[in-house]
Amino acid sequence: MADAAEIDAHQRAAAARAGRFPDSIENRASWVAALLAICILSISYGASLIVVVGLKPIAAALDSDRSVVALAAALVWVGTGSGGILMGWVADRVGVRRTVIFGAVMTALGLAVSSIGNVWALYFGHAVLIGFLGGGALYPPMLIYISRWFDRRRGTALALISSGQYVAGMIWPSVFQHTLIWVGWQATMLGFAAAIAVIVPLALMLRPAPQPGRARGSAPFLVRGTQALGLRPNTVQALLCAAGFLCCVPMAMPSSHLVAFCSDLGISPAQGAAMLSVLLGCAFASRVFWGWLADRIGGLGTVLVGSACQALSIAAFSVTRNEAGLFAVSAAYGLGFSGIIPAYVVAIRELFPSSEASWRVPILLFTSMLGMAFGSWFAGALYDSFGFYAPAFAAGALFNLGNLLVIGFLVVRQMRGARLAVASTA
Repeated sequence: MADAAEIDAHQRAAAARAGRFPDSIENRASWVAALLAICILSISYGASLIVVVGLKPIAAALDSDRSVVALAAALVWVGTGSGGILMGWVADRVGVRRTVIFGAVMTALGLAVSSIGNVWALYFGHAVLIGFLGGGALYPPMLIYISRWFDRRRGTALALISSGQYVAGMIWPSVFQHTLIWVGWQATMLGFAAAIAVIVPLALMLRPAPQPGRARGSAPFLVRGTQALGLRPNTVQALLCAAGFLCCVPMAMPSSHLVAFCSDLGISPAQGAAMLSVLLGCAFASRVFWGWLADRIGGLGTVLVGSACQALSIAAFSVTRNEAGLFAVSAAYGLGFSGIIPAYVVAIRELFPSSEASWRVPILLFTSMLGMAFGSWFAGALYDSFGFYAPAFAAGALFNLGNLLVIGFLVVRQMRGARLAVASTA
């Protein structure tokens, strides 16, 4: 018996040195995959930021309202969400490497088409090429891919790779602000289209993920037969999708309109771009915390906490007018909202079998990105109607309250189920 215990101890020590646990699918290859994913997404997410930073000059060049250009950015979210439903299925069949390479090529082509200089080209390039075929083949499949590499620290890993959006937000707005002045928005799009080629060799380094059956659930007591949280699985899915839409409407407003909002207040576009970088930089910095929290209290609890922080920050945007105050609110907003979307994915993986992730996760992302698209467009439409952004931020706070009600209901169901599970095993 002593020999067996000693052998087991040696095996556990060797597993620890290898960076994994004996009963876990995680190892060093898991973190290599996550690092590659964040690099790929940090590059690809820059494509949709050009119209955000260049909102005013592009609208002027096309002789259109701001809501017209803002709609192009919104269509990227719609395209990415809807394309992810198809591309999640495709990635399961042809592999994530080919899917990601295809998405990179389509994103570059979308920027080239958008640079033609017509509204129809801007919409087609962003909605179909950058969004549906580009982002749809990049973000949702990568989330599913990474979620299958992790079981113990899934929340941390998903938070990390989702930070690609914020790494892009830290790097690209200031770069684009300068290139928009030096060479114009069309040349900026063409130049970044060429830069996206870097994704191809990164994608070739991606290894196949462990099979879905090997990944254990984080909270198996939540799924019982045909129920999740004591409800039908598709009812829980629908509630999560509704919550995702409601929280993403306000989430899109500052990130899509902050530069233009600052310009209206007399703050220079360069400072507005820097403020956007601060917002997204703080979001990146806080992602580690939100991932850590999701690994400890679960996806639903993390969504609830993050959404509450977002509601307070979006309300603060509606009453803040000075530059220093807006930098502070932007930082607080970035710190608060950044863990919400990865936490939704963690919740899906906790509540449903791994084999269903390839369609449940993209559907959740689709409805969430519809909220991002609607929020981006809605803020522009309210600005065109009222001439200032305060009504848009106030409306965003109301949408956020709706999200808190839905998630609060699910958290109560989760807590009740946990108590029943403990009582049944006592």
